Amino acid sequence: MKLLIDCDYIVYKCCAATESELDFGNDVIVVTSSFKEAYSCVARELGKIRREFGSFDEMILFFTTPNNFRKKILAEYKGNRNRKKPCGFKRVINKLKSEYKVIEVPTLEADDSLGVYATKHPGNIIVSPDKDMRQIPGKLYDFKEVVDITPEEGARWHLIQSLAGDNTDGYAGCPSIGIKRATSIFEEKGYTWKAVAETFVEKGLTEADALVNARLARILTTEDFDHDKQEPILWTPAAEYRVNDGARVPA
Repeated sequence: MKLLIDCDYIVYKCCAATESELDFGNDVIVVTSSFKEAYSCVARELGKIRREFGSFDEMILFFTTPNNFRKKILAEYKGNRNRKKPCGFKRVINKLKSEYKVIEVPTLEADDSLGVYATKHPGNIIVSPDKDMRQIPGKLYDFKEVVDITPEEGARWHLIQSLAGDNTDGYAGCPSIGIKRATSIFEEKGYTWKAVAETFVEKGLTEADALVNARLARILTTEDFDHDKQEPILWTPAAEYRVNDGARVPA
């Protein structure tokens, strides 16, 4: 059993926590950081995870890479995250590469690399506080408990996020629909793509708008990734085609 760790979160948190400001006056403020303190913080966090599980084969650390493929789906994706990475972020990652197995896949976020690896190599445990990872079947440790996610639960969570959106990531979902409302809609209509598309249309949008949100919400699995070309395969609902606003869109 391997621990598949979303290490973006850990390194960002530790590097941000060890930043400090030096005010030189005359409108000059310099942000500084201690690499030693930042790296020690990361080591402590990984140590906590190691002690939580005791016996395991390996820890694999996953990181996000530049040129996010979702930007091609929606240019505004994560456009609200304009803050630069905290001091020492890249240096800490480079140091971790000398001590751990690190996976970075071009154009993919850490979530996607985790999803692809976990579904290609089942039987391991994803370690991440990100609710998006509840799309991926298997074991997930969210820093509170280990939960088992079935393929059906993962598929349902993807549909819920397609409707509810994620303001943190910069995609809105369906207007005025949050997670609770989305869940109630699916409980009434069933967890189907038809329910997603109909809800978007009822709000004055189109099925094409729904598909954009679904593709942004989707955490990649091994089936969503072309391993030969090393590129994502955009998610498409598996069903008959229907016509909406003159455009044929997967139903």
